[in-house]
Amino acid sequence: MRIVKNVLLALLVFLPLSVMEAQETEMKNVNLRVDSLAEETATLDKIVKNLSKFKVSAYIQGQYQYGQQDATLKVGDKNEHIDKGFNRIGIRRGRLKFEYNDGIGTGVVQIDVNDKGISFRDLYIGIKDPWTKRNQLMAGVFNRPFGHEVGYSTSGLESPERATIIQYFFPDERDLGAMLTLRTKETSPLGFLRLDAGLFAGNSINRETDSRKDFIGRLSAKKKIGDWGKWGAGFSYYHGFVYNPTDEAYEMDGKRFIRVNKKETGTYMKRQYIGADAQFSFLNVCGTTTLRAEGLLGTQPGIASSSRSPNSGNRPEDLPENSLFKRPFLGYFFYLIQDIGRSPFSAIFKYDVYDPNTKVKGNEVGVEKSYTSKTDLKQSTFGFGAIYNFSKHIRLQAYYEFNFNEKSTFVKGYENDRKDNVLTVRLQYKF
Repeated sequence: MRIVKNVLLALLVFLPLSVMEAQETEMKNVNLRVDSLAEETATLDKIVKNLSKFKVSAYIQGQYQYGQQDATLKVGDKNEHIDKGFNRIGIRRGRLKFEYNDGIGTGVVQIDVNDKGISFRDLYIGIKDPWTKRNQLMAGVFNRPFGHEVGYSTSGLESPERATIIQYFFPDERDLGAMLTLRTKETSPLGFLRLDAGLFAGNSINRETDSRKDFIGRLSAKKKIGDWGKWGAGFSYYHGFVYNPTDEAYEMDGKRFIRVNKKETGTYMKRQYIGADAQFSFLNVCGTTTLRAEGLLGTQPGIASSSRSPNSGNRPEDLPENSLFKRPFLGYFFYLIQDIGRSPFSAIFKYDVYDPNTKVKGNEVGVEKSYTSKTDLKQSTFGFGAIYNFSKHIRLQAYYEFNFNEKSTFVKGYENDRKDNVLTVRLQYKF
């Protein structure tokens, strides 16, 4: 009996000690697990933070187009019938953009995939100042800082394509170069102003082919008006040169071009644009109304058959057809975009004019020994359409263009207005 009591007494003494030791061991294990979980959480936070610096975005535009017999469509091949209208389906744009931004440095790569092939668009680095993060130096291939529409994304553009003069003078919108952006602090009285200025190769996204650099600069302003509107405006300047592979060039003298002997090949002709743009949007009983306008004038060197800007990775050959023609030009365009109340519908109206040679008009073009041609005829477009936003990702767009050309009895095929109106129906998915 005494043995039993001693055993019980021993149990009563040592059992609590054992329980306490077990609890201490369990607490240590819990603390270890908590510490391990905290470390894993910290590691996960770092991974998420780094991943948040990396962004991937894309949009795809599939479209159907119908054109009259003389039209040029943006998808598919040219018309197989010279006297009939035709239609095409295709992928107008498939853009995929990769961006890494650590707050100071930015690296961007964007590629384009369509029914013509694969090419790159953006390929640049940007470094911001570490104090305000509003000033930046960029280098690589990126949008040229001229006007408003050049830098306006085609994923948000209300018409299927940019204005005619923008397509002619800024092919691919981008160029190879370096640019400095300057802005004051947001709290500054001048915080609504922005200055962009840079030096560019002048050859779009293609490799550089000569030693000259083009200067492009834009001073812009943007500001809100209470909670009902906002406005923006800008002034742009382009000063550059185009390589002339032959020993002769052509300049306007009255109503005709005259041949100028340059005495050597490899000279340059000045390329100079002045531009102004303005934007205004406001809320009203019909919804949001947006007005945009932009105009350009200056001098554009081109060849006899085209007034387009250089867009090739190779210098032109020393051939007579590659001699430069110096043309004074004028171009302008207007947009009216009306959102229909709170509905997903928007109505679009656009007027677009491009006059490649303001020195001649109508029957002055194509006159014998004037060296003028269809390239010197004015073009204008009136377009209207509608947009339906199914969601923030999906947009359906329908747009019809009435295209008009200046007429001349001395230019074959342009004695009357050409039949080149175009209907575009586009479905876009953006993510």
